[in-house]
Amino acid sequence: MSKGDFLSTIQGGYSFKGDAVLLGAATRDGRVFAEAPVRLPLRTMNRHGLISGATGTGKTKTLQMIAEQLSEFGVPTLLMDIKGDLSGLAAPGTATPSITERHEKIGTKWSPSAYPVEFLTLSNEPGARLRATVLEFGPLLFSRMLGLNETQSSLVALVYKFCDDKHLPLLDLKDFKKVLEYITGEAKANVTAEYGLVPTTSTALILRKLIELEQQGAEDFFGEPSFEMSDLMRVVDGFGGISILRLTDMQNRPKLFSSFMLQMLAELYATLPEVGDLEKPKLVLFIDEAHLIFDDAEKSLLHEIETVIKLIRSKGVGIFFCTQLPTDIPDDVLGQLGMKVQHALRAFTARDRTAIKAVSRNYPETEFYNTEQLLTDLGIGEALVTVLDERGIPTPLAATMLCAPRSRMGPLEPNELQEIVNRSELAQKYNITLDAQSAYEILGGKIATASSPEQAQRVAATARRTFAPGTAAPPSAELSRALGRDDDASPQVAAGAPYARPAPAPSRAQPNVLGEIFGSSVARSVIRSVAVNVTGTLTRSLLGALGVRGRRR
Repeated sequence: MSKGDFLSTIQGGYSFKGDAVLLGAATRDGRVFAEAPVRLPLRTMNRHGLISGATGTGKTKTLQMIAEQLSEFGVPTLLMDIKGDLSGLAAPGTATPSITERHEKIGTKWSPSAYPVEFLTLSNEPGARLRATVLEFGPLLFSRMLGLNETQSSLVALVYKFCDDKHLPLLDLKDFKKVLEYITGEAKANVTAEYGLVPTTSTALILRKLIELEQQGAEDFFGEPSFEMSDLMRVVDGFGGISILRLTDMQNRPKLFSSFMLQMLAELYATLPEVGDLEKPKLVLFIDEAHLIFDDAEKSLLHEIETVIKLIRSKGVGIFFCTQLPTDIPDDVLGQLGMKVQHALRAFTARDRTAIKAVSRNYPETEFYNTEQLLTDLGIGEALVTVLDERGIPTPLAATMLCAPRSRMGPLEPNELQEIVNRSELAQKYNITLDAQSAYEILGGKIATASSPEQAQRVAATARRTFAPGTAAPPSAELSRALGRDDDASPQVAAGAPYARPAPAPSRAQPNVLGEIFGSSVARSVIRSVAVNVTGTLTRSLLGALGVRGRRR
């Protein structure tokens, strides 16, 4: 095919009416054609995408460059930064001869720029803390995180059902363990009568799995305050906010990472309104090391993931998976990805060559390239590209010299990062420790001590205020006074200070708190009152197919 045929094919395939991200310029036989720009239309970015390629070929820089342009178009993004390379988005880049030469070939001018960045974390790294409650995960995803079989998962589902019926919010792992021990121990007979046979043989294994999860840092993740998905939708002075989730310590905690991602996708699907196809997406997620989500996932769960990914596009959300090989992504999910940016692959073994042959079949047939050969010949910062046009039709395959990021291509220095975190409104909002008493503890441990209806009403009123929207501080002296306790009998909690959950007394000396609650007419009355006014906001409907539950407001 002639040069004219090539140019007309690329120009026709990548010309769009609406706004589009400039990926770069088409190449053929070692020549860059500045008159054949390769673009990605914003309108189809909710049809998801894949960025893949061998280590060191430029995947992260491609992700960075796309996120920059989305920000310039006012589109918020969330980036999973496992290698720690993306923090440089917050600082302007530096011109180099190679960047200047690259953009001269592409036919565009390069200028440095910084972008509005918020750093998030699941652990104790610098950034705004992301948390969720056990309640919000739901039984299916929580069981998946623990790696349970069907029988063991049924016991987890029973814990959730029991807490639903008794209005006991599951905020952290301590709450879950206490309820699990209760329904499989002293309350087993009553629970069996109400719910059927309780598989108590699974209790010890689940408790061991919880310990394993705690060793991955789950205690830091489960709890309150829960992260609000609306905080991912920030627009700052017309620029889409870039949220970078720092996951450099997540390689050794794959269960926590993958389960968090699935829970977040399901909650986004459940909370965002239906908007259909927009001129530009409301949010774009880039998931690095995407294989961590799919490794060892059961068939049923993979089906639900596929369903959520398929449906979430109607919410205006795009998801881009980054990984080394397209085969890291299940076929049913891969089939949902409209944009594909394939960096070079390396063929060192016969197995590598077989994989490359399989990868080449994922792309549109072309008369201009030998796709299988080109996959190994691409240089750093070059990729094979195909996207969906504004009619939803795949564009012609284009070997592309990609634009360089305008921000720093490397991590921030620790002091630079810390300075940004210190100024962060999100960090101020979420970096507080609320080891607040759950309804289990307040209604179980406190109301059970109420000896009169009048005293119980005071406790109920205090509990309502404790759980009222916007309440940050845990109950302290006020609750003690409502219970008729002497202020000197319990230490005061300073305003705004973290509240330390009191250590439980030894189990043999500990009273049967839940038994007292359910057996006391006064307490039952209070529970009903508080349940109507407080835990009405806790009533949970199934969030999507993953079984993720509504958050506690």
